[in-house]
Amino acid sequence: MRHSSDSLSYSLSPNLADNSVVCLMAPTASGKTALAYELYDTGRYELISVDSALIYRDMNIGTAKPTSDELARYPHHLVDMIDPMQSYSVAEFVSDVARLIDSCHQNGKIPLLVGGTMMYYMALLDGLSPVPDSDDGIRTQVEQWRQDEGISALYEYLGKVDPISHQRLNATDTQRITRALEVYLQTDISISEWQRKPKQALANNPNQNWHVLAVMPDRPWLHERIAQRLDIMWSEGLVAEVIGLLEAYPLTPNLPSMRCVGYRQVLEYLVHINHPIFEQPHLDKALFYEAFGALDESINQKTKQDKLSQPLIASSLSDSQTEVLACQQMQNKALYATRQLAKRQYTWLRKVIQLPDNAIDTATKSDSFNDANDPTNHALEMKICTTMAQARDYLF
Repeated sequence: MRHSSDSLSYSLSPNLADNSVVCLMAPTASGKTALAYELYDTGRYELISVDSALIYRDMNIGTAKPTSDELARYPHHLVDMIDPMQSYSVAEFVSDVARLIDSCHQNGKIPLLVGGTMMYYMALLDGLSPVPDSDDGIRTQVEQWRQDEGISALYEYLGKVDPISHQRLNATDTQRITRALEVYLQTDISISEWQRKPKQALANNPNQNWHVLAVMPDRPWLHERIAQRLDIMWSEGLVAEVIGLLEAYPLTPNLPSMRCVGYRQVLEYLVHINHPIFEQPHLDKALFYEAFGALDESINQKTKQDKLSQPLIASSLSDSQTEVLACQQMQNKALYATRQLAKRQYTWLRKVIQLPDNAIDTATKSDSFNDANDPTNHALEMKICTTMAQARDYLF
């Protein structure tokens, strides 16, 4: 993904005024970073990461984070910001981006927002409801409540204080249920009521020209790229990276960092092979085994059925063979989860550019979209591409 900057003679696009803000949105493994490096080499851009995984220090392989050498040559804002134990809200992201955009423009640069966290892009383009950040004390209180009584008790209470969120959320959605209760306990106002308040989007800034490029490559091509990237992650030592994180930090399975695709599947694998890392005194072993308890039970049932149907084969498996099977299962699940992530990213992209679900298959994907009758879209140019080459043509 490295690009030579020797003998550069770029002719930059007249589409981009000095007050431009460029969003390069695309699903995972689609080649965003390579184009971002090429653009940075022109000397006209600063890079701002829009990736909810790259914010974590020491999470390098599983996030496909640029190497230290690459980060030295191509500096990124909003990378390696916090430890895996910490949290970073969407509101904090928006605040940081607002500051960075101003800083880039003051430096005579165009901010290039590049990444695949579509929720972040939606917050920038559509705006955020004025939901207050969680108080650390309230967050601790709700987490203790969850550990003592389980997420079902919190979900039941949410039904009493916020029926709208209760109906909207899945009963097992720990992150959003706890967040909704944190907001209610802190403000005495339900999060659904907060979310009905007017939004304000950064992209509506009348002093800026926003260019939103949505790159949606063909699925078979992307799936092949995803498989290749995962193969590289396994060979570079993703499992060892996760073990190292568990050694270094008092992690729990419900932390946002540990819900990242890839890391989640490795944690499940380590639990299933009873890895000794969970005996570390700073880790709560029960939390990890509880997190994958339902999976364990389904696997145990399947194992029992297999033993009944194939007793000689099942009994002949050694511990090493069982571990190999668990490893293969981990890799298969990571591949599936990454493909599902890409599918969700396509859905978000359609939502961002306001296309129906089937439109991307029939629309002219290189057309520009801009509603001149909408005063909030005074300087918001949206472009759909199927390849990074099309995005490159627009930006150069």
